[in-house]
Amino acid sequence: MANIWLNRPDLNMLKQMNKNTLVEHLGIEITEVGDDYIKGTMPADTRTFQPYGVVHGGANVVLAETLGSLAGAHVIDYTVSKPLGQDVSATHLRSVSSGLITGTARPVHLGKRSQVWEIRLKDDQGRLTCVSKLILAIVDF
Repeated sequence: MANIWLNRPDLNMLKQMNKNTLVEHLGIEITEVGDDYIKGTMPADTRTFQPYGVVHGGANVVLAETLGSLAGAHVIDYTVSKPLGQDVSATHLRSVSSGLITGTARPVHLGKRSQVWEIRLKDDQGRLTCVSKLILAIVDF
């Protein structure tokens, strides 16, 4: 796919933007930006676990929505519009009890009023652990 970015995400700016938020609290870091994707990681540790010692499904959704929303904001002119999460779903395929989860968000549809993103989460061994779909509404200020 060709370069999708209207404003290519800057990793340092994203890190600053996520300070003092849920993203920082969970240890989520944005690690890479390609021509048609954004990638980030989240630790599998006590911040993200549910009581059985594996990553909580809701933490997976936070990682997925974070990646898709940040990506969505950078393919539009965010001085006049903003992306708002309208629907998010996740299919959990494999539990994770240690290491890092790596998520990659890629667009499925980039429309004028809506976007659809697929976010694939993998464990340290590269095994698919979760597939998420995020729908963003693009709303003018």
